[in-house]
Amino acid sequence: MSNRDTDDIEESAAPLIEHLAELRTRLIRSVIAFIVGIVIAFTVAEPILQFLLEPIEATLRDLGDPSPTMQYTSPQEYLFTLFRISMVFGFALAFPVIGLQMWRFVAPGLYRSEKNAFLPFLIASPVMFLLGASFAHFVVTPLAMAFFLGFVDVSSVFATLIESATNGGGTETIAVPETDSGISITFFGKVNESLDITLKFIIAFGLCFQLPVLLTLMGKAGLVNAEGLGSVRKYAVVGILLLAALVTPPDVITQLILFVVVYGLYEVSIFLVARVEKKREEKLRAEGYYDDEDEEAIEDDAFLDDEDTDEELGESKNG
Repeated sequence: MSNRDTDDIEESAAPLIEHLAELRTRLIRSVIAFIVGIVIAFTVAEPILQFLLEPIEATLRDLGDPSPTMQYTSPQEYLFTLFRISMVFGFALAFPVIGLQMWRFVAPGLYRSEKNAFLPFLIASPVMFLLGASFAHFVVTPLAMAFFLGFVDVSSVFATLIESATNGGGTETIAVPETDSGISITFFGKVNESLDITLKFIIAFGLCFQLPVLLTLMGKAGLVNAEGLGSVRKYAVVGILLLAALVTPPDVITQLILFVVVYGLYEVSIFLVARVEKKREEKLRAEGYYDDEDEEAIEDDAFLDDEDTDEELGESKNG
């Protein structure tokens, strides 16, 4: 290998090393932000847990339980539950910093037009996720809890507080209602399992609400178009129905709500992609790159091809 080839290899390797060093710096800052977010979230993990379990509490009270109670069955379970909450909400707190580090790493390699196209989606993505999470927490989770717990007569499930006076003082004991026959089926909700249901709904609907952001970004990149999305609408309906059956309980009302919401987002996506195409067409026409005559010629050719096909079909029938 000549000295010139060696110099070329060293010059090409230098930018790669610089990019790797910058990537390492961005990752370190993101990890530090994530750790700080976990610490901050852990200090308020218990109020967050109470907030996430509010739909279950409201459902239990509506079903007749005067004092909703959750339990944990191992010494470390409650601590790990708080830590899981801290990780999820710590990432949410650190996402602006993580997104900024990602943007600063990628932005130097983009043109100005690409930056202007990509930056709004970086902002819209967490906003849409927040909307989806809010919809899951305030609408879907209460309906799901009402469906699941509605199979149980909660008034006979939960222990009843009975006061008995002993030596002039009152003590509270917990007694399970007596039954003449059979076995009482008692619900004692576990904290981590109840939290799992809530977090799954939040993440699932948060991701579903990313649909307009994703399809609009793909439309800007030219990967999809409004006409193509409209032509596969019937397949999208089937896919959304399958999604509703998988991520929601077997409750027709909840599944219908999810279908209406996600299908509405799909139609919004088609509208946004069509708007992107219209703006691109106007820009190309203003710059002189868009030829209306060519488009009309293509449409005329397609019309003539259809007429020829119809004539051939007519001749074959007459023959």
